[in-house]
Amino acid sequence: MMKAVLRIIPFALVLICVSLAQAAEQYEVTYQRNVPVKMRDGITLRADIYRPKAEGKFPVLLQRTPYNKDSGVSFGYKAAARGYVVIFEDVRGRYASEGDWYTFKNEPNDGYDTVEWAAALAYSDGRVGMFGGSYVGATQMLAAIAHPPHLAGICPVVTASNYHENWTYTGGAFAQWFNEDWTSGLAQNTYERLVGHQNDPVGGLWKIPLTEYPILNLEKRPDLGSNASVAPYYLDWLAHPSYDDYWKSISIEEHFSDITVPALHIAAWYDLFLGGSLKNYEGIRDHGGTEAARKGQQLVVVIGGHSGPMPKVGDVDFGPNAKEPQDEWELQWYDYLFKGVKNQFASGKPVKIFVMGANEWREESDWPVPEAKSTKYFLHSAGKANSMRGNGTLSAAAPGKETADQFVYDPANPVPTIGGPLCCEPQRWPAGPRDQRPAEARDDVLVYSTPPMSEDVDVTGPVSLEFYAKSSAVDTDFTAKLVDVWPNGFAQNLTEGIVRARYRDSRGKPELLNPGQVYKFSIDMWATSNVFKKGHVLRLEVSSSNFPRFDRNLNNGALRYVKSSDASSTFVSATNVVLHDAEHPSALVLPIVSGK
Repeated sequence: MMKAVLRIIPFALVLICVSLAQAAEQYEVTYQRNVPVKMRDGITLRADIYRPKAEGKFPVLLQRTPYNKDSGVSFGYKAAARGYVVIFEDVRGRYASEGDWYTFKNEPNDGYDTVEWAAALAYSDGRVGMFGGSYVGATQMLAAIAHPPHLAGICPVVTASNYHENWTYTGGAFAQWFNEDWTSGLAQNTYERLVGHQNDPVGGLWKIPLTEYPILNLEKRPDLGSNASVAPYYLDWLAHPSYDDYWKSISIEEHFSDITVPALHIAAWYDLFLGGSLKNYEGIRDHGGTEAARKGQQLVVVIGGHSGPMPKVGDVDFGPNAKEPQDEWELQWYDYLFKGVKNQFASGKPVKIFVMGANEWREESDWPVPEAKSTKYFLHSAGKANSMRGNGTLSAAAPGKETADQFVYDPANPVPTIGGPLCCEPQRWPAGPRDQRPAEARDDVLVYSTPPMSEDVDVTGPVSLEFYAKSSAVDTDFTAKLVDVWPNGFAQNLTEGIVRARYRDSRGKPELLNPGQVYKFSIDMWATSNVFKKGHVLRLEVSSSNFPRFDRNLNNGALRYVKSSDASSTFVSATNVVLHDAEHPSALVLPIVSGK
């Protein structure tokens, strides 16, 4: 392979610099708390406003959050001093705002109404930009698809494009750790009188069916009455495992053509919303409702996101170039968009990524990187790829006559999640890059590895696994993980994915397996940017569980989310077989950048 030629820029330094003209433009700040904002249905939301104590009109920066608007003080004063009106609003049913809290459904209308209210303020110049991450990114995207006339830009950070496929489910599997942990944390505020401080998602992980998750199952307490529920949306998520109308109405991917504004998307390699962040950039670029939107998409990809801020993420220190000044990026985005400041966002290169391994920033003309070549690494073995002690290999050579690999997946003993894209409590379940050797020591994990690299190899772009498999069960899962093995043996996870067999062809129309029949599967492993350094090994792990990031498939085909279903708690062990021969050329598909 050709050695990657990296065009490096001092992006981290550029991002934390402010021009002399900007630095000179400082204002005193005035502050208003709990300003009422009336919605179209009569519900009153409340917002805090920070603005320059000066005559004139200024652009507005708006954040709509379920996480308490009181946390905006530092950014509010900083941005207002630079000439912005800054508004932090509690979304419906959260903290100071009226109404009932329910994820996603109220954000388009409430976002529209709040944007137009903000634009009409006496000290607003009529331009409103939104900013923030995670669910706050969702409030932006959902407002944008409602296209309020005065919304002039957004800056969604580590957020999803489809609240079924890359928020609540992935590949058809329920994102159990995030869904239960995040919902439990929100419930503490929504009904703190009832919930208290019992947010311990670890304690409820093994409960089957998932509707019995104890923290959210308060209706069983007689003192609360039969209708008590701290998170009705959690039960609704479980009631809609397939991609149906419940999800389609709020899917950003279904509404890219309704988005008419420029956007700065900030994604992260180890973030649980990486796939959605990248799709939002690509989707609006290709299908946005105006030329300004299509040409106005920019993308920055950092390392950690929800897995933690750079430079040290998980077990890996990515070095002094790994700076992540998110507040400054948001401000510089709007300095560029609203004030015409010639900063890095005016450079002409819309994509800026942190390349792991090389541990440097790189500018790109687009995403996916146009120069990357899709390259297949075929799976090989003598039929014993089980664990890192086995004989599984990866190479560019197509397979001939080879013996298939098999393992037994027991849902009572799943492969544990070790790091990766998790949220939200790393003290309970550590996230990010972690040593995968404990998982690779298991016989129910197939391990395929290249020889040590003879030169640096740059893998930048979408990653997938295309493979052929069969199962003794009517339903099961298959998982895949890309790993960079260091010369000292440290096995660094890079990116991963899963497919629930019943959803192999369609997320909307599940179909069970015929036991023993061979099927072709594909696992979207999202993307990465990593230079496998000389002497490192490129490795693929294949198994059938990654718990608790994803719920366990019990292999019985039952709807295990239904309380009344006895089968929902029946465990079935599955013998799963991965084929890799001339008729079944299973392959890891990687984007190789060989030069610029």
